[in-house]
Amino acid sequence: DSQQRVFLRILRNSLVVEKQPPQVIKTQSKFSTTVRCLLGEKVMPGKPVVIKAQIVNELQAKNLGNLHSDTVAELINNQSILEKHPGNKTTCATFRNMSVRKIKRADRKGSESVTEEKFAILFSTEITYVGCDTSYQIQMISLPVVITVHGSQDSNALATILWDCAFARPDRVPFAVPDSVSWREMCQTLNCKFTSEVNTQHNLDKFNQHFLAQKIFDKPDFSGDFSEMMVSWAQFNKEVLPGRSFTFWQWFEGVTELSKKHLRPYWSEGLIFGFIGKHHLHMILAERPNGTFLLRFSDSEIGGITIAYVSACETGGQKVQNIQPFSKKDLEIRSLADRIRDINEILYLYPNVGKDEAFGKFYTGETLHVRHYVYII
Repeated sequence: DSQQRVFLRILRNSLVVEKQPPQVIKTQSKFSTTVRCLLGEKVMPGKPVVIKAQIVNELQAKNLGNLHSDTVAELINNQSILEKHPGNKTTCATFRNMSVRKIKRADRKGSESVTEEKFAILFSTEITYVGCDTSYQIQMISLPVVITVHGSQDSNALATILWDCAFARPDRVPFAVPDSVSWREMCQTLNCKFTSEVNTQHNLDKFNQHFLAQKIFDKPDFSGDFSEMMVSWAQFNKEVLPGRSFTFWQWFEGVTELSKKHLRPYWSEGLIFGFIGKHHLHMILAERPNGTFLLRFSDSEIGGITIAYVSACETGGQKVQNIQPFSKKDLEIRSLADRIRDINEILYLYPNVGKDEAFGKFYTGETLHVRHYVYII
């Protein structure tokens, strides 16, 4: 009857993934995940219920009702028992020290890379509820994951996951995503990613956003509205940027990592302009006093920050110079604030704040009167 159908529907949807597995999983690396059963004590059977986990690929995820016995991965520690927790009245199964030992990949299409292939963890069990002799199979699938074999694949794997999390439509067929999205959507995603990773309340401003659009669309001179222009997956993380050996995402992710580890306090206080093109840079520094500087992320390197400043020309007049970008390794040796203090040629943070006033509270130790900073045009 209808009540029975409703109950069975509730039963079959009673498993939820309370703690998702990491969405980038490296083979041989340990991880954990937790599944929760929403059935109440009066319905749950008295005997232990074992939850099994297995890796499924995209094709299998589309056909969960007709899973064949072929396994696409060897998953270690893939069983756990549902345990009742009287304190908070929950029933959970925690999988500890899981790891993927082997992975069987599908045939790739065209230029598709291994980091574009998505899998998921399928959790399944059989439950016989109180008052019924029939056992019912219950399944729940995790969010998509990308499985890697080396740390060098992490950046591209993160791109796949970011695109999936941000742009997948509700009730999609696993794991379908659009080939392109509007710049408005992309820009919101980049801002959320940057601010959450860096752990800052300081958002990308309109100048930052416009520069990022110019970069991804390769339109450095375009001053119009990018909002409804469409960004493709290829533009995001398959095609290298003009004159570079890396993609837009690889560049952006490098900047995010650098900011997360070494630049958060400066960014949060608005001391870093960051995302700015050279044309805009020269325009705003024009007519500023010698020694005026700003901090921008390097165009030519992944994960670099450089100082652009106004200096006098030998023939009179002014020019804008850039200092060789500082990398993560550089900033591990000496902080950005201390490096700014070291350089006598820079005096005023744009538009006109004395550098000691802007960065003084971040100084540590003594000034190093060094000459090893490399100046580039």
